[in-house]
Amino acid sequence: MRVMVFVKATEDSETGVIGAQHAEMFEAMGKYNEELVKAGIMLGGDGLRPSKDGKRVAFDGPTRTVIDGPFAETRELVAGYWLWEVKDMDEAVAWVKRCPNPMLGPSEIEIRPLYEVEDFGEALTPEAEEIHGRVRDQLEGR
Repeated sequence: MRVMVFVKATEDSETGVIGAQHAEMFEAMGKYNEELVKAGIMLGGDGLRPSKDGKRVAFDGPTRTVIDGPFAETRELVAGYWLWEVKDMDEAVAWVKRCPNPMLGPSEIEIRPLYEVEDFGEALTPEAEEIHGRVRDQLEGR
């Protein structure tokens, strides 16, 4: 089972200020990431710059509207992520509980399972499955 693990943003992470007070946290997080890699759990992950450096694109039919950051609802923003391969949600929760606090103060981490091809059932036509298979093969062959 693949899961996306989101480190939720905080007012502190949204400032974009990284100082000496973060050094201990970064070291602890690096050690934790090494554990995830050694256990074969971590497929990828990184921290994200504050939303003031980002953009959103809103879709409405053929119309595309670009919205510049920062974005207001800090609680709903993501400051970092991991992509993990775990046997089930219980294993993902157990690994998250071992995580050092990713922020200087209170913080949250959200775990969301990824869809797998079999989850789409009849909605995934043979043609669509072939296209998605080609894309997957190309990504793996990089």
